[in-house]
Amino acid sequence: MPLGVVLRRQPGVTRWARWSWKASSVLPGAADADWQLLRAEGEVSEFHAATLPLELHRSEAEAYLHGLTAEPPCIYIILREDAADDRPLDVLLVTASPYEAQDYADNGEDLVEKVPMPEGLIAWIRDFAQLHYYDEPFKKRRRDRVNTGATEDGIGDPRITQLTDVYRSPTLKKARLS
Repeated sequence: MPLGVVLRRQPGVTRWARWSWKASSVLPGAADADWQLLRAEGEVSEFHAATLPLELHRSEAEAYLHGLTAEPPCIYIILREDAADDRPLDVLLVTASPYEAQDYADNGEDLVEKVPMPEGLIAWIRDFAQLHYYDEPFKKRRRDRVNTGATEDGIGDPRITQLTDVYRSPTLKKARLS
């Protein structure tokens, strides 16, 4: 499903940042756009920055269900800073998976913004996730029944003659002076 990404530009709160950018909403089923101005009120402007496909994968059904339990359910928008003044952010990806969004947040190069999902999008993702989710039963891994403490191969140093401390490091014999 194509999702339009709306970014809000407002004046920065410090003297070092002229503008503050934030993802404000998504537009399900939006047409292609390239930083189209949607509205402007004073110094605050909203742009339809890009339209990207929201792809759902069967293997991520559990992640989608987990994301739908959040209050409110959110779409995650992955942004990367750009050097251009008129387009300071590149929209890389939109995803409904909080696990995938966390992966992008961990790399330190990308910005991850979350915006509330529209209700029609919630129903579409929920139906997909419930159709493709299956509960995988937990299988406890069993250890091999090998007795590892039966032999003491390789313990200590063969140059140590006494049996009292097999973990002691060897010392050099002192030469006798005549």
